[in-house]
Formats: sequence, structure tokens, C-alpha cells
Amino acid sequence: MTCANCASRMTKAVAPFHVDRKGYHLSLDAVPAWVCSQCGEPYFEEREVRMIQRLLSQMDKQTAGRAPVG
Repeated sequence: MTCANCASRMTKAVAPFHVDRKGYHLSLDAVPAWVCSQCGEPYFEEREVRMIQRLLSQMDKQTAGRAPVG
């Protein structure tokens, strides 16, 4: 597998994932991913993307109607 950014080789590793969304911050420290050996760009496989989407959906439900903090 090659990186879409720099065409270098990708290796299986873990990568962080962070997102600010609808008044909350989701931070995952070590998500399985393909990571570029040159530029460090992570690419998450479908399984991990579905897991992240489920977490975001759960967070959306739990924070619905709450005023943002900060």
C-alpha cells in the first residue's frame, strides 16, 4: 500500500484520532491504521471508521440538547 500524499510505503501501526464536534472533543490515542513511513499520514480501515462513527453517534445522543462547555 502506498501513501496518497507522498507515495511512500504504508505500514500497519496505530495512530491518534481527534475531533471537535458539536461542543465536545473526542480523542483516541491508538487506533489501528496504515501509517505512512515518510509523512506519517494515517489511513483507517473500514472497521475502524465504523467504530469511530459509532462512538460519534453515541456522543451526539448523549450531548443532544446540552449547552457547550467553555
